[in-house]
Amino acid sequence: MKLPQKGTIAAIVALALLAGVVGWRVIGTAGDTPDAPVDGADAPLTIEALEAAANANPDDPQGWQRLGLALFGENRFAEAATAYERGTAADPESPILWSALGESLVMASSTDPLPAAAITAFERALALDSGDARARYFMAVRRDLSGDHAGAIRDWLALLADTPPGSPWEADLIRTIEQVGAINEIDVAPRIASASAARDILPAEALAGPAAAGRGPTAQEIAAASAISPSQQQEMAEGMVSRLAARLQTEPGDPDDWIMLMRSYKQLGRDGDARLARDRGLAANPAAAEQISEAAEMLGID
Repeated sequence: MKLPQKGTIAAIVALALLAGVVGWRVIGTAGDTPDAPVDGADAPLTIEALEAAANANPDDPQGWQRLGLALFGENRFAEAATAYERGTAADPESPILWSALGESLVMASSTDPLPAAAITAFERALALDSGDARARYFMAVRRDLSGDHAGAIRDWLALLADTPPGSPWEADLIRTIEQVGAINEIDVAPRIASASAARDILPAEALAGPAAAGRGPTAQEIAAASAISPSQQQEMAEGMVSRLAARLQTEPGDPDDWIMLMRSYKQLGRDGDARLARDRGLAANPAAAEQISEAAEMLGID
């Protein structure tokens, strides 16, 4: 069964985005919100005040970003797009502004679920930051609209694997994957589990990862890691990964742990070890070959 025409997928996308829109709209600093007080006043900034401030300082991209965010929150999507356009003119190197522009153009369109101008904005965002979550999401929507439902699901799963657990958009992203999978009779449940499991690894700063038991860092380890130098953090990360690898030598039966090890090696820049972990995980878990292989593909392990 094929996905219904554009109106249906646009509705799915809109519902997902409206439910998690706060998570997509990233502002550079904690004070960059529409309700920040002006000169110590108690009243929140109005859209009119934000517009006046942006026009008074048109070369300040944050002013246009604040205005765009406020307009988007009021469902004034076309006006938000105009504000974000001014923001990208002020700072053409900001991926956040470009992807916010693309999202506003999508939401403003009543006929085309993914206007050409929005695609251009998302492509620009990804050229500046290949990890921009909002742009990645919508470019996967583009795949889905083209009929490449399997490719869209693959891209959304890769985004899920890179999404920090508990992110505001996480549940809506999973729901989109589930809905498109169901409509197109693609089994996504085990793949969602694999993508989610792949996140349970060391972050780049090595503040989390397998502890001595191989199941995660203790609170003391996390606290200690936050207070040490980058080189010491790297050493701690290597130690944690080594302990996980050693445990898998004697307890190789959990595919999720092999996925954790693969991703940890990738984050440490040890691609050869990541490939070896994949191969050993496959050998030890033939029944989970699809799960491990797909996780390896999402991690870029060739």
